[in-house]
This record gives sequence, structure tokens and C-alpha cells, in this order.
Amino acid sequence: MAVMEDNSVTSAIERKSWFDRIPASYWLVGFILLVMPTFASSFVLFQIFGWTFILGIISLSLMFLGGYGGMVSLAQMTFAGSAGYMVAIFGTSAITDISMNWPWFVAIPIALAIAVLFGTLTGWLAVRTEGIYTIMITLAIAAAFFYFVRQNYTIFNGFSGFNGVLPPQLFGVDWRGSTAFYYLTLFWAALAYFLVLYISRSPFGLALQGIRDNQRRMSALGYNANAHRVAAYAFAALLAGVGGILLTWQSAQISPGTAGISPAIDILVITVIGGMRHPIGAFIGAFIYVILKTFALDALVAVGLSGERFQLLIGLGFLIIVFWSPDGVLGLWKRWKENRNKDPLLDRGGDTP
Repeated sequence: MAVMEDNSVTSAIERKSWFDRIPASYWLVGFILLVMPTFASSFVLFQIFGWTFILGIISLSLMFLGGYGGMVSLAQMTFAGSAGYMVAIFGTSAITDISMNWPWFVAIPIALAIAVLFGTLTGWLAVRTEGIYTIMITLAIAAAFFYFVRQNYTIFNGFSGFNGVLPPQLFGVDWRGSTAFYYLTLFWAALAYFLVLYISRSPFGLALQGIRDNQRRMSALGYNANAHRVAAYAFAALLAGVGGILLTWQSAQISPGTAGISPAIDILVITVIGGMRHPIGAFIGAFIYVILKTFALDALVAVGLSGERFQLLIGLGFLIIVFWSPDGVLGLWKRWKENRNKDPLLDRGGDTP
């Protein structure tokens, strides 16, 4: 009889739809994000949340590599920058003697394809190393890309880069308007988030996590570890490419500084601050970074310090979070929940009734 009851409970759980399995907090956050334009200012929509979603997408590509693949890459901003440059070169910009003015439905797929190819080649090189050597290879690729586009004036317009790179006018909507751009970035951020969740639970994602935990055992089972890792780099480059195009549209320009060494480090900081335990950590870290980046200068000036030291606050925030939790904000949240659920009697060594 007990077995029959257990089977009925199990079947009832299995019959629960995906709608019922989503926590109520997720629905609340989703509702707030959807109605945000009704009460938030244009600055908050475009600069704060638009920038957060974009950096979150790029950081999500690093979280996918690091969290599920055990690989740390400093080339994610390079993939994003390459896609941004390709949109400016194949699409339209104010640099009319270089831009080809191809339609958006041709320029954007080409830009993403080149970013994926770039990521695949980078992964093909990086997966043959481990630890600090992988970081150094991806850092070298990022530095090489930065100096190449900075010195090349024929294709990349050198130090100045491209300006006037605007999103296409579709359905009569100005997609660079604050509300429209907010929903545009929200859509792609949500799509990237759920796509990473889906892939992490797919056979490929589970195999990638198995390779992360025990490569020798997975290889013995017949899995090609290097092929899975290179594929992970390609997918991560696709995510970063989407973020790079949105970032180019937000600022209406792309230059070597967009894909420099400093932005590459920033993406690493964002990912570590948010935490690699879950894809949502990328967006949490991006939001914290954007808030500090936006208001740190004003905070320093308000207390009588030089505004040029705003990076100091960002660095201190990073150190504080990492000191208290190597797993970032998500680690702090997990520890808080564990401490709240602890039995005080067990903590004191007593017996529970």
C-alpha cells in the first residue's frame, strides 16, 4: 500500500507542468521587469537596466564556460567586440567609406557567425592547456585583437573605430529609444538565460559538466573532452556576440577600447561577483557593477574625494564580496539560507524533541 502511495506521489510530481515548477519569486521578478517602463525613468531603463542586461549576457558566456566547463576565458569581450565591429563594417555607420551598408538581416548573421568562428578557433587553442596557461592564451588573444584593430585603419578605422552604428528601424520603432531598447535587451537577456539553463540540462551540458569534474572518466566512457570544450567556446562566443551587437547599438559606436584589456577584466569581475553557481549570477554581478560604475564618481565627489578614483570603489566592492564569499553573491545567499534553516538546538549540541 505504501509503495502504491509513493508511486502516486511520484506520478503527480511528474505530471506537474513547467508552469507549476517555476517558483513564485521568478514570476514576481518577471512581472516587475515587464512593467518597469511604467514607473522608471529613461535613464534607468536605458543606462542602468539596458547596460545591465548587455553586460549580463556577455558575463553569462563566461559563466557558461567557467561554471559548467571549468574554463576561465578573458576573451569574451573580444568575441563581443568582433561582432560589434562586423555589424559596423557590413552594416551602416557614419564611416561611409568603410561600411558596406548591407541590410541588417545579412549583416547581423554574418557578425554572429564570425564571432562564433573566432570563439571556436580560440577554444581550439585554449582547451589544450589548463589553469593559468589557458588564462594567458585568452588574454594574449584579447590583447592581440585590441592592438590589431587599433592599428588597422583600412578595415577597422584604427583608434577612432566606428560611430553612428544604430539598430535597424523595424516595425516603425526607434529601437534606441529608452523603452524600446529596454525591452530589446530584456528579450535577449531572458532568451540567453533560459537557453543556458536548457543547455546545462541537455546531454551536451551534462557531459560538459562531467568533463569538468572528471575528464579521465568521461574520456573512458567515450566522450571527446576537447570537442565538447571547443563547442562550449563556440556557444559562449555566440552569446558574447549578441551582447557585443547590443552594446554597439547602445553606445552607437565601437572602438578598440570596447574590446580592450580593461573591459575583459571587468567581465571577469562581474562574473565572479555574481557567482558561477547559476546563470542568474551573471546578471546580479552586472547590476552591481553598473550601479557602482554609474554612481561611484558622484559618491566620491559628495564626500570631498577626487572623482577620478571611482575605480577604487569598484575594486573595494569586488574585494569585500570575494573576501566574504568566494562564490560571489550567490554564495552569500546560499550561506544565509543555510544559516536560517539551521536548528539552534543542534548548533548548541542539544537534542531535538
